[in-house]
Amino acid sequence: MNRGATIGYRSATQYACGSPFVLILPPSDDFARLPAASTRITAEREGTMGYFEGKKGLILGVANDRSIAWAIAKEIMDQGGTCGFTHLPDKPDDEKKKNRRRVSQLTDLYPKQAPFLEPMDVNKDDNIAAIMERARSEFGQIDFLLHSLAFATLEDLKRDTIETSRDGFKLAMEISAYSLIAVSRAARPILAPGASILTMTYFGGERCVPGYNVMGICKAALEASMRYLAYDLGPSGVRVLHRPARLSTLNSSALSTSLALEGGTIGGRWRFFGSSVRSSSQVVQKSCNLGRADFVVQ
Repeated sequence: MNRGATIGYRSATQYACGSPFVLILPPSDDFARLPAASTRITAEREGTMGYFEGKKGLILGVANDRSIAWAIAKEIMDQGGTCGFTHLPDKPDDEKKKNRRRVSQLTDLYPKQAPFLEPMDVNKDDNIAAIMERARSEFGQIDFLLHSLAFATLEDLKRDTIETSRDGFKLAMEISAYSLIAVSRAARPILAPGASILTMTYFGGERCVPGYNVMGICKAALEASMRYLAYDLGPSGVRVLHRPARLSTLNSSALSTSLALEGGTIGGRWRFFGSSVRSSSQVVQKSCNLGRADFVVQ
């Protein structure tokens, strides 16, 4: 653990909600698992107001305590923010409601700052609309929306890209890329002036990363969607963002997935390349800048 990782992680969430602080996060092997006390500088320690005091928003797609979305949400709430959450719907025959339970045992730690947890099927527009209505009734307007949604069948992920099935491709694209458009459109009426929409990406959306396969295509589509959404929403003062940072997640059996936030109001780009492939890192090192930060303003 190094101080750079602490500050960098914190700055990513700050920038997401409009903070002017932009700091760089060096690589950290198991950052997501570190105790909360060692991974943040709280408002109490600083003797100041929390960076997200009074901020309200939606966190879409927390799966468990290793989710990047939970790491971000936890920091936001620790800094005074309030978050509404969604989870993957449980199967009708699942009496234990495992999907909900994995998330509720986290949100229950913040009873005042996590006022609701609702199931959401991102493939259904009426489901998305219901979540936005719940957010409107609870918050009025929201200051941020975190999109942490991606899926491809294990069969398609294990195949070479050329062997991706037609149905598998459509499903992966709908959940992993189109869902950003769908939730942004549904949230538009309740976005506060200066609000931010955030999504997560990975370097495999820019270059070929062995093992990432169809998800790399989805991430490329997601990033393109982000840019066009930024163009649409920028004039109304809404930012659409992504910025990579290496963390261990539920989907990291082959890869260490990256969080990304990119300034999209036709102003600047902040990028950090610090992710890697566990099973073929030597191959990836030849095609990307591992272990260092590129800070670019265009």
